Amino acid sequence: MPKVKTNSSAKKRFKITGTGEITFQRSFKRHILTKKSKKRKRNLNKKGVVHQANADFVKRLLRLK
Repeated sequence: MPKVKTNSSAKKRFKITGTGEITFQRSFKRHILTKKSKKRKRNLNKKGVVHQANADFVKRLLRLK
């Protein structure tokens, strides 16, 4: 029986915390930062948490379920 591969794009985008939450890095923080406010850029630094409705799908991509 062949091994089941983890989705390569998902393993680069998501991390599992110690409490089991799935986090991701927010978008829109790579370039064209001069027109964005300091408050907006500061809030984009925070890690996002995958919503419960999508958690099962992401876990399946990461082969955790």
